[in-house]
Amino acid sequence: MDVSVTFTLNGKQVTVKAPAAKSLLRALREDLNITSVKPGCEAGECGACTVLMDGKAVTSCLIMISQVEGHQIVTAEGLIKDGQMDPLQQAFIEEGASQCGYCTPGFIMSAKGLLIEKPNPNENEILDAISGNICRCGAYPRIVNAIKKVGGEQE
Repeated sequence: MDVSVTFTLNGKQVTVKAPAAKSLLRALREDLNITSVKPGCEAGECGACTVLMDGKAVTSCLIMISQVEGHQIVTAEGLIKDGQMDPLQQAFIEEGASQCGYCTPGFIMSAKGLLIEKPNPNENEILDAISGNICRCGAYPRIVNAIKKVGGEQE
């Protein structure tokens, strides 16, 4: 059964008509053309599909579209303001924190969720926040350094 769901996506109100059990991940990619949200495991284990829902990092593959009515969803595209990247996105570039780049948006959104909650996290808090994200290229030290550069312990 299709449902019509209205929510805020990257600061703009959108409405999606889709099967109630369609994942937010699939609705974002297939119905709203949001490509930063990546399908990986589609079981909530890899973090490639991480978005912010009301300021909290969530794996969009585990959220059904029917659950987002009235909520605020932010993707990596939504972090760009007036053509300027978010400082976290810029730090990932400066620190070389992505190799293939597939996992990068998910890591950025997990880190952004942490920085919203705790603007100056320590390394253990950073590691905990990104523990649900997998980088198969092994860029973890650079990812942690990028997050530290924006809000964590400075080296």
